[in-house]
Amino acid sequence: MSRSRTTASLLLVLALLVWAGMVAGISFLEAPLKFTAPRITIPLGLGIGRIVFAALNKVELMLAAIAVASSLYLRVPVRLGGALGVVVTILALQTLWLLPALDVRALALLAGHPAPPSSLHLVYIGLEVLKLLLLLLTGAGVHAWSLRVARGQVLNHRATQHTA
Repeated sequence: MSRSRTTASLLLVLALLVWAGMVAGISFLEAPLKFTAPRITIPLGLGIGRIVFAALNKVELMLAAIAVASSLYLRVPVRLGGALGVVVTILALQTLWLLPALDVRALALLAGHPAPPSSLHLVYIGLEVLKLLLLLLTGAGVHAWSLRVARGQVLNHRATQHTA
């Protein structure tokens, strides 16, 4: 495997696994725990959450760009590219629809106007679970595929796109 392909493989695996770690740490650890801290009110927790999730989204977009560029350069097998496509689609849904909708609800609550009940949070959590699982599985799959390519076990890695 050439040095540039090795670098691209490393970037792809790192982007996917760092992304997964950030989603796990923020969405499933920081977000729920912040409300258990002493003297954290709902408005304060919402204010912190808006800032944290806006920052996470920006980092996710950067990691997604690195992952997509690396996977295109490497011409990863279709199953891995397809999984990455689903992850990027989830991120796009969150970026363009869910986060703005949740932000409107948070701003209304902060202004003293509670919004009517909604399932948006449950949809967001469900997509986060799916995104995290796909990031971990895709990262592991890319790592295994890269090792097979590096060892010469995949002689023509483009052929794996049609059979994988």
